[in-house]
Amino acid sequence: MQQQDRVAGADFLRATACLLVLIHHLVLRIDLNKTEGFQPALTALRFGNFGVAIFFILSGFLLALPFWHSLDAGYAMPDLRTYVLRRAARIVPGYWVALTAGFILSITLLGHALTPELVMRYVSGLLFMSQWHWRTFFPVEGNGPLWSISFEVTSYVLLPLGFLWLFAIPEKRRTPLITRLAWLAIIAVALLAHETFRTLVPPNEIDRGWQYGMQGGAKEWMPNYNPFGFFAIFALGALAAGLHTILPPKRQILFDIIAFACLVIAGLQLPLSAGGPWEAYGWLGIPYVFPLFPLMTAIALVALSRSTLLAALLDNAFVRFTATVSFGIYIWQDIVLTTMQTISPAIFGIGKDNPLRDWLIGSALATTIVFLLASLSYFALERQAIRRAARITRKN
Repeated sequence: MQQQDRVAGADFLRATACLLVLIHHLVLRIDLNKTEGFQPALTALRFGNFGVAIFFILSGFLLALPFWHSLDAGYAMPDLRTYVLRRAARIVPGYWVALTAGFILSITLLGHALTPELVMRYVSGLLFMSQWHWRTFFPVEGNGPLWSISFEVTSYVLLPLGFLWLFAIPEKRRTPLITRLAWLAIIAVALLAHETFRTLVPPNEIDRGWQYGMQGGAKEWMPNYNPFGFFAIFALGALAAGLHTILPPKRQILFDIIAFACLVIAGLQLPLSAGGPWEAYGWLGIPYVFPLFPLMTAIALVALSRSTLLAALLDNAFVRFTATVSFGIYIWQDIVLTTMQTISPAIFGIGKDNPLRDWLIGSALATTIVFLLASLSYFALERQAIRRAARITRKN
């Protein structure tokens, strides 16, 4: 996005999402049973994996905006070549480098044998096809969070397919109400596809569970974790964009109140999920307290864009910078944490009776390294690809 195209509050949600996921992976590296007095807070932060849902809501919202604008104005559908080129420029260079780094890490420092299956997983990740089976769910051993990238790419493909149906509605009948109801039908179809996937492709129980490593964890997550369920989350963000485009743009204090209430309700889902599965399954087994948490996030985004004060406070300089390098924070964090933990297991307090102090120091060091790597990734690699794609699309 260009500066003038920013949606107020979007930077805050993007920064929050990547920091939640980072905190989630940091908390995974401490024994919660040895953190007496801090266990409730750390357990709540363990649900920082909810940041993934924020990413999907935010992506659905921002990518759907031009489609809704064209649809409501009676224009032709936005150029899909431009859409594909800009999406590819945004994620492919950084993702491929981080994926390859994770693959190299897995067969060197982590000591995994270079088997055909390991290569198959890596190639499926390169092709953004790892999301369809538990064997390839985690494309590399050395960078777990990359599983969600292929899921998001599926949503990138399904989004314009959904809008093709909306643009096919005769223009005389293409009212804002009709098109938004039609998008609700698309969400219903996504949920039906999710439930069909869950019914038809359940994994077997052999070596199922996180105690059997990442592939065992993949079998634990699937079929609840599948591209259709995550597109339902993504599509909620797209629906929020549809409401954003038809609501009056006037800023009012009422929207500050709505945004604050939604953020509080969404934030409370982290501690309220304690005691249940770490995935916090909601309706139809979709994770992250679906649909409540994604819905509150989506409403908060619409409200923040019209708030009088809250979005300006939240979108401060640190938040904007974090949002700018957020993709790098997401794709490089696990490589940093895994490398540090493998080289020095005690750096996060592992094996100590009172690990909290060492964990805090190790977490601060890891966070600093992650931010440095993310900044390097953005300014040296990602931004160059984004600018080149922008020049090409402007020429076209």
